[in-house]
Amino acid sequence: MADFLKYLTPGERDKAWGIYLNVAGSSRVQPNSVYPSPQHPSGYHFNWEQGRLLNEYQINYITEGKGIIETEAGKQQIKPGSILLIRPNFWHRYRPLRNTGWKEQFIGFSGSIADQFLGHNLFSSKLPLMQIGMHEEVLDTYLKIFDLVRDEKPGYQQIASGMIVKLLGYLLSIEMQKEFTGKRIAHIIEEVRFKMRAAVDGNIDLKELADHYNIGYSYFRKMFKSYTGVAPHQYYLELKIMRARELLLSTDKSVKEISFELGFQSIHYFSRIFKSKTGISPSELRK
Repeated sequence: MADFLKYLTPGERDKAWGIYLNVAGSSRVQPNSVYPSPQHPSGYHFNWEQGRLLNEYQINYITEGKGIIETEAGKQQIKPGSILLIRPNFWHRYRPLRNTGWKEQFIGFSGSIADQFLGHNLFSSKLPLMQIGMHEEVLDTYLKIFDLVRDEKPGYQQIASGMIVKLLGYLLSIEMQKEFTGKRIAHIIEEVRFKMRAAVDGNIDLKELADHYNIGYSYFRKMFKSYTGVAPHQYYLELKIMRARELLLSTDKSVKEISFELGFQSIHYFSRIFKSKTGISPSELRK
């Protein structure tokens, strides 16, 4: 991929959208080169001694070469597969090693929605470096953004904003999967989720399931929630409510029949849980 750099001029309509691009680019920095390039405008250029503060978010994906990044928290090593996530008004400086150079893909963006996403506790770390490795879907997202920026067709900012959110989703997903990569518990959780779906019209003793896999229930519950975002009992309950909705809308079975078919203790308990999950009662949904 050839070097590419484009600074953008988002309009008021783009800014009102809530997330918008300011800059996008890709560059192969050769060994022993000056970094950053003097071509950058004053708001982006910096010298190593002073470092830099940006007034936007930047996500820089290093796919080749090595380097270092320094912040007030200290120094970190950059290697292929590193993501540099720089926040507004965050002092930093980074550069490739002189003997290796590097290949970088980067975007700069702003907006209230960007503040909302990156203010989430899942992005709460003040350290700007994420080691995600080489992921085709991440690089492909950058390439799609570059294509949009090259043409600047009407509405390109709005489409690109979706690509930025997609990129943030990939980064979180990759981070969340690290905890489970190559671990037996990930296979167990997948099997349990399959068993839950297969037995949605019955009942499963989750503690017995944990015993079956020779793991403690408290550990199983903790890891299941970390993996899915929902505790196992609530996950199973949500599956039952989803099935109840299908039966209410596609069959003539009574609410009582559906509640017993799905293993609820009573029609009153079923109706109460259904309303707490969906906001309306079973009979109201059917009407």
